[in-house]
Amino acid sequence: MTLAYKELETRFAHLATFREAIGILTWDRETTMPRGGAPGRADQLAALEGLCHGMLSEPSVGDLLEQAEGESGALEEAQQANIRAMRRVWRHANAVPADLVEAQSRACSACQGVWLEARPAADFAAFLPTFSEVINLTRQSAAAKADAMETSPYDALLDEYDPGLTEARIDPLFERLADVLPGHLEHARANQREPEPLAGPFPIADQEALGRKLMAATGFDFERGRLDVSAHPFTGGATGDVRITTRYDENDFASGIMGVMHETGHALYEQGLPDAWVGQPAGRDAGMSIHESQSLLIEMQVGRGRPFLEFLAPLLRETYGGDGPGWQVDNLVRLSNRVEPGFIRVDADEITYPFHIILRYRLERDLLSGNLDPADLPPAWNDGLEALLGIRPPDDRLGCLQDIHWSDGLIGYFPTYTLGALAAAQLYRAALDAHPEIPDGLRRGDFGVLLSWLRGNVHQWGAILTTDELIEKATGAPLSTAAFENHLAERYGG
Repeated sequence: MTLAYKELETRFAHLATFREAIGILTWDRETTMPRGGAPGRADQLAALEGLCHGMLSEPSVGDLLEQAEGESGALEEAQQANIRAMRRVWRHANAVPADLVEAQSRACSACQGVWLEARPAADFAAFLPTFSEVINLTRQSAAAKADAMETSPYDALLDEYDPGLTEARIDPLFERLADVLPGHLEHARANQREPEPLAGPFPIADQEALGRKLMAATGFDFERGRLDVSAHPFTGGATGDVRITTRYDENDFASGIMGVMHETGHALYEQGLPDAWVGQPAGRDAGMSIHESQSLLIEMQVGRGRPFLEFLAPLLRETYGGDGPGWQVDNLVRLSNRVEPGFIRVDADEITYPFHIILRYRLERDLLSGNLDPADLPPAWNDGLEALLGIRPPDDRLGCLQDIHWSDGLIGYFPTYTLGALAAAQLYRAALDAHPEIPDGLRRGDFGVLLSWLRGNVHQWGAILTTDELIEKATGAPLSTAAFENHLAERYGG
């Protein structure tokens, strides 16, 4: 280990502690913070963001990186990957001036606070001023990063969430999905049997208790994490303290349970990242496409599959006192895999979900480029959803106000959801090929073999491998739509 590299490890470990503090403060803002604390929290987060930016933008960091890169031959392969990850973090930070970083943090905090009020009221007019400011600052940041990285503004933002990801990589995958999904949708809707609805109410306390049982079954470590409630489900917290949230509906237990399963997939990844690289860029996730693959593997590939539902069915009957054919596995399979275009992304089925992402992908590119004014987002959203799924939201709560992401400046994040769905199908197929006994374990609520495979083939690599390298190493093939298409054909026919 060279002296320059050792000094960089020390500095990045120090930086990581502040990043974790930001994670806990952000979690608290979305879960337990009183509304009156919002202005102070915005100041706290802006100060910490500014501090992190300052630590990365010190001239000595760039000098140390150059020295360490020049001596990389003396480093192990994983240390070289860590240097590459450090360089990427440094490049993003140094492209943007400190005053813009703090301004973005304050604007996003303000916009999220307004979103919490505007969404249930379907009040886009109230949301628009702070949203416009977030988009304006995001455009400035993207332009600065594009100049520094010699790429397009949107590609610069994509790289924040998935290293090396570009529009050129996304477009052929999304074009293929846009071509084949309508056929899957038509076939599934024409051939599915209507499920028997399960009548509520389903008490929230019961839903939470059941969610915790399912989390424990997957292997979630409650000594290093917790479950809470927020307006929009998310995973946050810090290393060794992974915090997930969901939201509940007393008339629909499935929404809360699948939210728990989705976020637990994220949390298992976080809890499985390599201990040897804690505090280092190489010890973080490989990117949000892989992160989303882990959540969608647990929620969609497993959570809506028959083997897991055979385990879940008696738990549901016990929890809610259910009786009759509606509570049997066959009906639960139909309920869990019912295909129907809907307004809400997080409640969408596997076939229509990618359409929601394609819509957001198109809109956020237009917002960033200036081709779409923020004030024109509601009609553009409604027109786009109608073109893709044939439905039109009756109000903005069910339309462009449903997601929290853009209020937090997360432009470039949405594509990773569908890339994650493709990766989830490909990874799960590889796990089943390696361990055909996995479904039998799931029928008993035993995730052990599956989790062990994910630990060894995904989690342990952190960011040492890129997304494409990890997928190819784990599955033997580059990321494509093939496994996802095969999965849809097997589960829904056609």
